[in-house]
Amino acid sequence: MINQDELNAKLKHHYSGTIVNKKLSQRQDIARLPRFVSEFMLTKLSEFEDNPELFNEKYKEIIDMIHKHYPEAKDKDKILNKLMEEKYYTIIDEFKVEIDIKRELKKAQIPSLNIRDAMILDSIINQNENLLSTGIWGIAKLNHAQPKLDENENKITAPVLIEAFSPFQVANVNFKEFAQKRENFTTEEWMNVLINTAGLNPDVFDEKQKLIMISRFISLVEGNVNLMEFGPRATGKTFFFRNISFYTRIISGGQVSPAVLFYNIGTRTMGEIGMKDAIVFDEVAKIRFANSDEMMGKLKDYMESAHFERGPKKSTSTCSLNLVGNIDVKGFIPIEDFTYVLPDFMRDSAFIDRINGLIPGWQLPKIRKPEAHLSQNYGFSVDYFSEILHELRKMDFQSEITKRIDLENVTIRDYKSIMKTTSGMLKILFPNRKFSQEEFTRVLTFCIDYRQSIADWLQKLAPGEFEKKKIEFKLK
Repeated sequence: MINQDELNAKLKHHYSGTIVNKKLSQRQDIARLPRFVSEFMLTKLSEFEDNPELFNEKYKEIIDMIHKHYPEAKDKDKILNKLMEEKYYTIIDEFKVEIDIKRELKKAQIPSLNIRDAMILDSIINQNENLLSTGIWGIAKLNHAQPKLDENENKITAPVLIEAFSPFQVANVNFKEFAQKRENFTTEEWMNVLINTAGLNPDVFDEKQKLIMISRFISLVEGNVNLMEFGPRATGKTFFFRNISFYTRIISGGQVSPAVLFYNIGTRTMGEIGMKDAIVFDEVAKIRFANSDEMMGKLKDYMESAHFERGPKKSTSTCSLNLVGNIDVKGFIPIEDFTYVLPDFMRDSAFIDRINGLIPGWQLPKIRKPEAHLSQNYGFSVDYFSEILHELRKMDFQSEITKRIDLENVTIRDYKSIMKTTSGMLKILFPNRKFSQEEFTRVLTFCIDYRQSIADWLQKLAPGEFEKKKIEFKLK
């Protein structure tokens, strides 16, 4: 078994400034904030760890700042009133800037105050370009002033100005340095680092379970991959995606419309598929589509081609899809037919065939005691690692795979699926592109099993269309 204290020391030595004690992230006094925001703050405390008294003092300063400047929803009007009376207010929020090209305005959004048209200094935008794309969490100083009017008494400026801003997310990462330092860790050590980074304790998983847990990263590092995961409740499915990347969107049950997912014709705004790296349909059995025929047609087309269109909008995206469902198990064996875990409109062989792999979440243990199942060690801070995962999506690993193997007994969808999932696993395990033939074969066999599960499911669902087969490979 890997010595976690030694691994913590190794991480501190090689990745100083980008790691965080995951035990601190779980404390309730800081858990109000999204994980990637709170861990950005916690990385700033690493230099004080050898001085407990000073560390506690700095930690208290962070908690006081959160209590003072991160508002609860019920306090919106209280804050706006204070802003009007005192002219200034400092607030923690997720800020986003939209361009109104017709009026040549830059409009900042402050969600907690329901403000969509605040002014913002150009210098702030120039220093934080992600304000114009995904948005950025941070702390801003707001200034209230009377709006200016044109000759027709129309408002031409908003009464709120963002005049100072400090981001709570890392802006740039040195991916080359990150990949090079991977060479200082064995594969087994790196697997433990990844699981600790996800906030879980690697000591409660065996080797196969660790690989299954790590396979959840595939959709975050590989574009246009579609995965399903079925497992019992409390195995960390939602916990993982909520606490690992800024670029994910979790849709938990309920009704989903084409406007939300693809494109809103009325507001001319891109839907979630065009904005995120991965979308997670949590508790997929409870998902409802506003117009299931239209949605499934568009969804199947997107899953196959990475293209979508709605109304006047035609677009492409690299967004990956995860469909997550709860099933009953006996031990580590499922006792439900997967087909009936899906909503009626998804029980379609053409749809299931577009799923690249089935993650066997039923083989994972339940998360029960926090002190035993949640990480008590160091891992990468989520704000930093979120950007690393985003960078990995730009890398090509599939060409390396095609040089090494020939697949047998496969359709074109089988082939593409195995390429995508194997590429994703190689990226997250070996970002430095250095792996042995044995390690490559281990990953490939693991990913073939994911697609084999889909092939077996299809053969059971539509035996006349899908023949029984065993996917195999030969090394070149």
